[in-house]
Amino acid sequence: ADGYYEYTMNECVYSTSDYSDMVFLNSYSFNKVVDLQFNSTVGKYVGYTEEGVKYAENFNKDQAFLQQQKAAVDTFCRHNAQSADSAVRDKT
Repeated sequence: ADGYYEYTMNECVYSTSDYSDMVFLNSYSFNKVVDLQFNSTVGKYVGYTEEGVKYAENFNKDQAFLQQQKAAVDTFCRHNAQSADSAVRDKT
């Protein structure tokens, strides 16, 4: 029970069946507080804590890494959403 808890979460958020509004979110949290988050709509990391702002500044300097994160909408989100949606639709 005593200790620290750090984790990263990737999310794909969308509400249309053609995925045109899909957003990729990559959040870094420490003890249930989000320190920083990448949002594919914004196109960069945003820090929400003092520590998170420092990390965001460093991540945002790496253009190759940012391009990889922006591409995750297609490479990670759409691919997985299409697989999951077709599996659900095939069962109905």
